Amino acid sequence: MVGKILIPEIKSMIDARNFGALRELFKEWPPADLAEVILDMDENDRVIIFRVLPHTLAADVFEYLDVDAQQELLRAMAHEQVVAILNEMSPDDRTALLEEMPSAAARQLIKLLTPEERRIAQALLGYPEGSVGRLMTPDFIAVHDEWTVKEVLDYVRENGQDTETLNVIYVVDDRGKLIDDLRIREFLLKPLTVKVGEIRDQTFVALRVNDSQEEALNAFRKYDRVALPVVDSSGVLVGIVTSDDMLDVAEEEATEDIQKLGGMEALDEPYTTIPLLRMVKKRATWLIILFLGEMLTATAMQGYNGEIEKAAILAMFLPLIISSGGNSGSQATTLVIRAMALGELRLRDWFRVVRKDLLSGFSLGLILGGIGFLRIAVWQYLHIYDYGTYHWLVGLTVGASLVGVVLWGTLSGAMLPFLLRRCGLDPATSSAPFVATLVDVTGLLIYFNVALFILRGTLL
Repeated sequence: MVGKILIPEIKSMIDARNFGALRELFKEWPPADLAEVILDMDENDRVIIFRVLPHTLAADVFEYLDVDAQQELLRAMAHEQVVAILNEMSPDDRTALLEEMPSAAARQLIKLLTPEERRIAQALLGYPEGSVGRLMTPDFIAVHDEWTVKEVLDYVRENGQDTETLNVIYVVDDRGKLIDDLRIREFLLKPLTVKVGEIRDQTFVALRVNDSQEEALNAFRKYDRVALPVVDSSGVLVGIVTSDDMLDVAEEEATEDIQKLGGMEALDEPYTTIPLLRMVKKRATWLIILFLGEMLTATAMQGYNGEIEKAAILAMFLPLIISSGGNSGSQATTLVIRAMALGELRLRDWFRVVRKDLLSGFSLGLILGGIGFLRIAVWQYLHIYDYGTYHWLVGLTVGASLVGVVLWGTLSGAMLPFLLRRCGLDPATSSAPFVATLVDVTGLLIYFNVALFILRGTLL
């Protein structure tokens, strides 16, 4: 907020070429706040600001920009600036930038790195896309069993300035194999002569380089850690993943699931930058599928034309019946998908979900069915609308249909994610619109068959 207020002053400094004052102004700013201000400036001003920033601060600020803004800046900045920023960036953030760029451009940027940074970048990019190996950073503190607390703290002072985090110290053997991890407080609270081997408890959690980012996210949730070590197939410590990386993964996962729940493919890129044709393509596929599904509704209604002609009053309540079933199904599928994403539900829990949703669906159906019956009775009693001689049978038909449709919608919405997971598909594709379309068709069948049963010999 303060940064936005100062934008006119920043612009005036740039126009006056008062770069010394600009450097002093930004020197004490948090990188995240400075990145927010830079995004509100035009491209030329952004480049000027990066020129006056110290290389280390410029790299920190650069990491907080989105990929599109990063690419624009790289194209606009001088060669020396690009080299400095790329070499100062943390390896995991640099990997995220390189994997979003065209392969030819990424190769050119990799050539600008120092031999050591190039080796790290190529190693991280060599892991499968979406794996923990792409997220990890090789900047961490590793110590040995025979070291004393004093030796560890001296080593941290000497080598800790470039590490991703100092909250956790990792213990490795002579071959680099991870044998424990310890919080820094353990060393700060122990006498300087105590050895590492006397402190550690031999209990730790580690990720593997080929684990999926979703598995890593679940591990962070389960163990409530700020960082987790990453080991290769031999158990050798090769990097760490920190909570800030997991926040980005969690945001991406949530965005993807929300978009799928809306009845479309995940966009995989920001809404503001995705090309129009690509967005239309991602939305059209599911819309066509849903449209074809809704055509079955018209087909189902054609089979009951005779009943509708005899009791046209039944058509008045079609939207009420269909929407109630779709809404209940959408609620159920959303709850189950989210519970699956959080690890609260697994495939083996399907029967427990069936039992719970049988009761909840029936209860919700009774509530809506009672309201539907009451509505018809009140309208008839107050002479707002005349439903005919058999108005109470019409009310009973609507009420009973609502019980059946809501119960069916709830069960369908709850079970579809389990079916998709069992088939190896993403449960999020069991979107609310898809469930609603399914329940629309089956809801018509339930409604008209209930009407045939209750109204036979009277209106039908």
